[in-house]
Amino acid sequence: MSRHIQITFAAHDPRALSSFWRDALGYVHPGPPGVDLPDGADALAAWDDFLARIGVPEDQRNSRSAIEDPAGDGPRVFFQQVPEDKIAKNRVHLDVRAAPGLQGEERMAALEAECDRLVALGAKRVRRDEPAPPLGAGLIVMTDPEGNEFCLD
Repeated sequence: MSRHIQITFAAHDPRALSSFWRDALGYVHPGPPGVDLPDGADALAAWDDFLARIGVPEDQRNSRSAIEDPAGDGPRVFFQQVPEDKIAKNRVHLDVRAAPGLQGEERMAALEAECDRLVALGAKRVRRDEPAPPLGAGLIVMTDPEGNEFCLD
C-alpha cells in the first residue's frame, strides 16, 4: 500500500514562504479548523482571526503555515518556523513540472516563462541547463525566497 506524504520546510517566515509556494504550485491555504470559508475568502486573514480568538500570542502566530492542493491530489506542504539559517545545500529539493510533454526550444521557452513568473514572486534564478538528449531534457535551477533550491523541469 502506498503512503500519502507531507513535505515540510524549515522557514524563518512560514507565512511568506507558504505564500510563495502557494502561488508557485497553484495550491491554497486551508482554512482554520471548524471555520467554513466562503469562496474567495482570505484564508490567512481567517487564520489571524482564529489564532487571536483562541488566545495565541501575536508573536507566535507565524510559527507555522500550510498549503494544500485544491484538487486534493498533491501532497500537503507544511512550513515550520526555525531560528537557524540555511547554511548548506538542500538534501532534498522539489522539481516543479512546468513543461509536461514539451521538448526542445518549446520546453525551454515554457520553463523560461515560469522562471520569470517565479522571480516576480521572489525566487532567484541560479542557472539554466540546456537539453542534452537522450537523457537530459533541460531545466532551470532556482531558489525560493529563503534560499531552498528547486528545479523547473
